[in-house]
Amino acid sequence: MAYHFDTIKLDKGMYQEAGMTFTQVLEKADPSENYKNTPYEGLDAYQRQLKRFGIKVKGVGSDRVEKFFSTSQAAVLFPEYVSRSVKTGMVESNILPAITASTTKVDSLDYRSIYSVSDEELNRPTRLEEGTVIPTTEIALQENYVRLHKRGRMLVASYEAVRFQRLDLFSVMLREIGNQIMRAHLEDAIEVLLNGDGNGNEAEIVTMATGESLSYNTLLDFWSRFDPYTMNTILVSPGTMLALLKLPEFQNPLTGLNFQGTGELTNPLGAKLIKTAAMADNKILGLDKNYALEMVQASDLNVEYDRLIDRQLERAAITSITGFAKIYAGASKVLETA
Repeated sequence: MAYHFDTIKLDKGMYQEAGMTFTQVLEKADPSENYKNTPYEGLDAYQRQLKRFGIKVKGVGSDRVEKFFSTSQAAVLFPEYVSRSVKTGMVESNILPAITASTTKVDSLDYRSIYSVSDEELNRPTRLEEGTVIPTTEIALQENYVRLHKRGRMLVASYEAVRFQRLDLFSVMLREIGNQIMRAHLEDAIEVLLNGDGNGNEAEIVTMATGESLSYNTLLDFWSRFDPYTMNTILVSPGTMLALLKLPEFQNPLTGLNFQGTGELTNPLGAKLIKTAAMADNKILGLDKNYALEMVQASDLNVEYDRLIDRQLERAAITSITGFAKIYAGASKVLETA
């Protein structure tokens, strides 16, 4: 039985459709809904093209890199393979969803976020009597633009060096590139949470008394400062995480069982505890992830498709443009432990 995906002509121009990804262009030409109740049900348009050219990218029997370049049309699929592999690595190490309240996609490098200023009365729930003035909340644009940063890696490898490598192994290298890009974005996010986005909204710094050591009481005092927000997320360095886990209150047997079952550490404060090398030692960043940070994306992931299709892997850039803005300054605070 003949299928439509076998007849689609692939070319570089499919990467240049404004506002559409390569896969979206393929889906427009070859909708997945047309493959219900067929052997290709469950595959997207790109995966059907891999089947068309007999390219297996995963598993023990995966093909070699050179399989993508067996024909000029199959070569057009290579940049999307690179992009998907890198994105997989970005997702594997991505903790940004755990610390961002909102994600905004923009098509420009110029973006100003919004902020709100409320009457003090809003912090004191009172009954509105007849004739009283209703408290107001003013929403306005921030004075300064959000700083967007291009983060990425340059893929440096000659085609001759990788052509005989299995795609399964090559994907591991590409996933690590995704990890590196995501770590850079995380560092940008933490920088904004700590020092603000240039609009006078840096995090409040809480310092311990002279001679005081880190204790559960110290953390409770820190937690209590978040009202009307809730400290539901904590970011710490590996060293600070170790110090926290040595506190008696954190040594609940149920914590170990939960970690073994889910990979997540619970704690007496009820907040999600995240370990990352992007945090400095002796600092505990607490935040209300529902109100603290906005992620602004100017581009998800860009690969230099021209160079990859032409087998010029030596200097192929893989980049992502993202910035961060503080939403409510009081929704993140820093406890300095030394």
